[in-house]
Amino acid sequence: MAKTQCIDRVVGAILGSWRYDISALSPEMRKDYEQHLAECTSCRARQKFHRSLDGALAVLTALSMISFLFALAVLQRVKYMEHVAFNILHLEKISVYQMLVSAAFAGLGFSLIAFILVMTTTPASAYLGGMAAERTRLIEARLPESIRSLRLR
Repeated sequence: MAKTQCIDRVVGAILGSWRYDISALSPEMRKDYEQHLAECTSCRARQKFHRSLDGALAVLTALSMISFLFALAVLQRVKYMEHVAFNILHLEKISVYQMLVSAAFAGLGFSLIAFILVMTTTPASAYLGGMAAERTRLIEARLPESIRSLRLR
């Protein structure tokens, strides 16, 4: 983050208390805050840091869910684990399978809860949606006019 001081401490404190999320404000109210963010390098750097952190949390929780889904799929195919469980640990087949499936479902559940909490308590969804809309506009601007006219129909 920037080591400079905020140029307007009052506006900077307001933006800081909202975690720099002004997306829910009306366009009339946002003008001053957007202007402050455009002029103040300190607040802009803090906003960028918080948005990066929110995006990283959303991506990490989504990857966690995907990994637990992958673990559930792999449980159907693993034979080496069965050999270790039955011959070395002397466990019953059904208890090993139930234990692993339960752990995978618990991990999936916790990851889903974490993902929902991240997406509802942080402005990550609005930020990621804005990034996607911006990328869409850039891609559409590069398309030939004949293709753009097809999309509008």
